[in-house]
Amino acid sequence: MTDLIDVEGLLAVDRGHVWHPYASMTDPAAVRLVESAQGVRLQIAGHGEVIDGMSSWWCAIHGYRHPVLDAAAHDQLAAMSHVMFGGLTHAPAVGLVQRLLALTPEPLQHVFLCDSGSVSVEVSIKMALQAAVGRGQPRRRRLLTIRGGYHGDTFAAMSVCDPAGGMHSLFTGVLTEQVFAPRPPAGFDRDAEDPQLQAWAAQTTRLFNEHAPELAAVIVEPVLQGAGGMHIYSPACLRLLRRLCDEHGVLLILDEIATGFGRTGTLFAAEHADVIPDILCLGKALTGGYLTMAAVLCTGPVAEAVGAQPAGALMHGPTFMANPLACAIASASIDLLTGQDWAARVRGIEGELTAGLAPAAELPGVADVRVIGAVGVVETRAPVDVARATDAALAAGVWLRPFRNLIYTMPPYISTADNIATIAGGVLAAATAVTA
Repeated sequence: MTDLIDVEGLLAVDRGHVWHPYASMTDPAAVRLVESAQGVRLQIAGHGEVIDGMSSWWCAIHGYRHPVLDAAAHDQLAAMSHVMFGGLTHAPAVGLVQRLLALTPEPLQHVFLCDSGSVSVEVSIKMALQAAVGRGQPRRRRLLTIRGGYHGDTFAAMSVCDPAGGMHSLFTGVLTEQVFAPRPPAGFDRDAEDPQLQAWAAQTTRLFNEHAPELAAVIVEPVLQGAGGMHIYSPACLRLLRRLCDEHGVLLILDEIATGFGRTGTLFAAEHADVIPDILCLGKALTGGYLTMAAVLCTGPVAEAVGAQPAGALMHGPTFMANPLACAIASASIDLLTGQDWAARVRGIEGELTAGLAPAAELPGVADVRVIGAVGVVETRAPVDVARATDAALAAGVWLRPFRNLIYTMPPYISTADNIATIAGGVLAAATAVTA
């Protein structure tokens, strides 16, 4: 395919005019040209076939060009690709909602289908604020979250991202000032009696008690904080937050955009804590990486409170809300996932990553190696030279996208043991290149 594409010409136009995520337009970093994708592999000009260790930012859990998802897209295109959702409905949306209700805890009975993860967080925050007004508590206008989190790049979402170590400190003074509890201590296996966890719980409880009258909701990423640092923490923290919310009449929002659909080893990460949120955000893997789509689920009491406030309705309505094409593919993706023993495969990936990444702990510049479900992380002591790490991984046949001091992988679930071994080798090559 390279022979049929003007690779250098495309890259030149890209360099001069195309703005990439988290990048400078005037001094852009190098990008690679993807020519095609199939299974777990990307065809990258100048590098040939490489394994995608990122699942395209964690969403392509079934890999690329999956025949079941391709067929769902083709069949839906034959009927309609889009229709407005205001005043209309359609079978793909209803079918997707039915599937989501079947997968999530029974109290979550109402579903808002929207465009992207960031938008779902915006909608969840709007729900919480409108619900507070509907319950006659207009003073509840702030949210509590934990440091180290990341919830998206739109304005309400940015306000609950880490205010110091996150990507949005430039907007300090413009964003709503939320309440930030300390980041929970690292370690999935810490129980409630752990001294560090007890200290965190005491600090968080004091902060919660101090601000409870002004809190509409708590929002956190359960168990695994994603783009905020791939930080794994104990499910006991979620249980404490659920208890505090119940004691003070505060809603609990769980952002499972990155962790949902099996990534941490349970279908939803909140299952590790046996905690049910009042509002749940889903995205990324929802459509298997085919199209952008997200969902917000809430309980009946939340929906009633939103409907009781002066507007009488949730004041949000994206143009592409419940896009039929995305809905059809999302339903096919959910059926594909739940129709197989996905949990066994994720457990297999967890074991394979644990073994494959273990040698990284011996590198002098590595601070930590951690794995949960289909997530493997090598944390370095210094910021990663992204260009050098990327080149080393590509030379090993793997596409990775490190950030800050993290070289990590979230592979597609269809990755074989050999694929995971290659991915782990790519992570080790990248870590060696930047820590040697």
